[in-house]
Amino acid sequence: MATDSKKIVIIGSSNTDLVVRVEHFPQAGETIMGSDFMTAQGGKGANQAVAVARLGGEAVFVARLGNDAFGEVTLAALRSEGIDTRYVTITDGVASGVATITVDDNGENCIVVAGGANLLLSPEDVDKAAADIQSASLLLMQLETPLPALIRAARLAHDSGVGVVLNPAPYPKEPLPTELLQNVDIIIPNETEAAYMTGIQVVDDASALAAIRKMQSMGVKEAIITVGKQGAYTLVDNQLVRVPAVEVKAVDTTAAGDTFCGALCVALTKGMPMTDAIRFACKAASISVTRKGAQPSVPYAKEIS
Repeated sequence: MATDSKKIVIIGSSNTDLVVRVEHFPQAGETIMGSDFMTAQGGKGANQAVAVARLGGEAVFVARLGNDAFGEVTLAALRSEGIDTRYVTITDGVASGVATITVDDNGENCIVVAGGANLLLSPEDVDKAAADIQSASLLLMQLETPLPALIRAARLAHDSGVGVVLNPAPYPKEPLPTELLQNVDIIIPNETEAAYMTGIQVVDDASALAAIRKMQSMGVKEAIITVGKQGAYTLVDNQLVRVPAVEVKAVDTTAAGDTFCGALCVALTKGMPMTDAIRFACKAASISVTRKGAQPSVPYAKEIS
């Protein structure tokens, strides 16, 4: 990574999460009663920005919100975290993003997202933040916003020697374009996303190695596959390494992956070797699953020993 900056630019989505807890997920046509309801700040981009800020990084967020009550609350919440929101655009005539989330008794979740203003994020929005992207340590992105903006951002960062980190979630119906992947330094899918991307089901060391090799053949330099309570796989010195997760009782897995991504980026900007950075990220994600909600679950640096 070509700069001494500690700044991490996050480009992505911001949603208001409407969360209902249930004993089990409903089947088609079934009505069930939920046990409780909460509203929380969410969206993969905003979650990752909050993780960066809480875990000791300098977060700059590029996003779109609607000119509505959800947008007002979200902007205030982002600023309260110490996130640089100069490139968060308030958009008239469109709703802010919303996600409806059901969480079962095992802590697993089912999510439906109405993207709203997130779907209007454009290359022009990225260009407004070009100077910060080009002077950052890392650029962190996900796939809840349109690809043209992400491709533009990745090219800007890559051409300036800035490391590009992509969390390919939610994975799209079509394969990711080469013009994006060839500008990605680190890709962080979970096992499901890795299977969509490579056609390889990650079930053990051999399949994890094959999936990572396949992703590298697509143009990315490094790959980290998160495998839930099993931890994460990567290659170090061309050898497969699995970093175990911390064993905890999961309450809600919402934003665990986002916490991992934000934590990993912070660790890398602090100069940690990759294995140590993944270990730090696993610890942060393990804490997040013991708490309810997306951003409310993200830990602070002082909580990670």
